[in-house]
Amino acid sequence: MLKEACASSERVAYQLTQERQAYADLGAHLRAHPPASVLTVARGSSDHAANYAAYLIMARLGRLVTSLPMSLVTLNKAPLHTKDTLAIAISQSGQSPDVVEPISYFRQGGATTVALVNDAASPLAQAAEWTMPLHAGPELSVAATKSFITSLVAGARLAGHWQNDADFLSAIDALPEALHAATQLDWSAALDVLTPAQRIMVVGRGISFPVALESALKFKETSVIQAEAFSGAEIKHGPMALIHDGYPLLIFATRGAAQEGLIRLAEEMRGRGANVLLAAPDNVAERNLTLPTAATPDLDPIVAIQAFYVMAAHLSVARGLNPDQPRHLSKVTKTN
Repeated sequence: MLKEACASSERVAYQLTQERQAYADLGAHLRAHPPASVLTVARGSSDHAANYAAYLIMARLGRLVTSLPMSLVTLNKAPLHTKDTLAIAISQSGQSPDVVEPISYFRQGGATTVALVNDAASPLAQAAEWTMPLHAGPELSVAATKSFITSLVAGARLAGHWQNDADFLSAIDALPEALHAATQLDWSAALDVLTPAQRIMVVGRGISFPVALESALKFKETSVIQAEAFSGAEIKHGPMALIHDGYPLLIFATRGAAQEGLIRLAEEMRGRGANVLLAAPDNVAERNLTLPTAATPDLDPIVAIQAFYVMAAHLSVARGLNPDQPRHLSKVTKTN
């Protein structure tokens, strides 16, 4: 896991040399034929990557994006309207029937279908009209790391080319260096808090929420910690009842409109006795963990999860576990 996570900068650098014309052509197609609706099709870590891509599309292009409940197609056979739809599937293996079948369904109905997939020879890659390989390379660890990061980058490339934003695309090209720098950050302070932990809340908001979702999943997968992700806007509702002295919270306060509120939340939770790990850029004095930054705030989640993955791999070992072989899990999950 650690080796593969730290290879992300190299794999992203390679991805950025590939399919440049295809992304440009897809962007031109979407501008010439604007979809009436946009949906994502994904599971697990890939769904968290889809959440990030959806945020970019909504924030930068003003298009509402829906996460498709795949059972509507695979089990319920619902008569969904597919005309003038953009369907984006994200997958590492491209093999799960509940990801492949909806893309086939939407393509047959005339939708524009896009697969962001690591296995370019997979059923998903063959089912979609537009296939953009992630180029993460073989991933042996069960816990996805470099394939997740390359999925985030692919989603950003799609949004950037659709918007035809040269500055944003230039910022994406600078990601390999920023990812490498992220692997060098010292998050050892988190190990002192989390090595004995049995549960944790992971908090983000807006563009940082997908990072909270992914981090919570990795805590469960690799360190057997009961982790839940919450938006900073939601934690003061029901989840607040769980907070007690010493309860650990990891808060991702990336740059952007939500950052100030997340910093205030960290202060409030500390006042309630929580053991808060505030991850924020180096200009935030209250931080416990330093978040890396990218060339633009919209790309900060990509480098933030890179820093987290390095810590998560060390945490798993510190808890006496093997992050490469989580119990009860396999690399490819096939559901209907």
